[in-house]
Amino acid sequence: MKFTRRSFLKLTGASVATTALIEFGYNMAAVAAEAEELRTVGTNTAYTICPYCSCGCGAIIYSDEHGHPIAIDGDPDHPTNLGSLCSKGASMFQVAADSAGKRNTKVLYRGPGGCEWEERSWDDAITDIARKIKDTRDKYFMEKDADGNIVNRVEAIASLGGAAVNNEECYLWVKAMRTLGLVYIDHQARI
Repeated sequence: MKFTRRSFLKLTGASVATTALIEFGYNMAAVAAEAEELRTVGTNTAYTICPYCSCGCGAIIYSDEHGHPIAIDGDPDHPTNLGSLCSKGASMFQVAADSAGKRNTKVLYRGPGGCEWEERSWDDAITDIARKIKDTRDKYFMEKDADGNIVNRVEAIASLGGAAVNNEECYLWVKAMRTLGLVYIDHQARI
């Protein structure tokens, strides 16, 4: 089909006429107001920060009367993102929404060589993690290097920081890792 100037003008005229006829029959302002109102009426709002990168974009989470998230938007008053969210920030809803009940809320443990998961308490899990860190540190602690220099380090444990951690928390985390003697301390933003 050959597209000429005359066919372009016919198509444009038909589009304008159709749009005008549709507008005469509908009150679009009322529809738009109702659609906007339905989204947030009766919801609780919580302001949060996106956990994915170091930008610290603000977000608003809308939840129902039971506390279940139903929507997420960028915070228009936040100075970093001014209401917009990237694809990772918009996916926070999937992390927050636990409507299917598939997200683990308890500590699961499978012992060495085991096939089945067993539920453990948080106290047991934290005690086991602390014990493994201490055992590894004691086993691999290096007081002096090959040249006889005092180094007081552990090369068998590494630490990887997250972008949702603020400066003060990073400072405390790195101090704790250096106290253990770690030298392999990095941040996820570099990976």
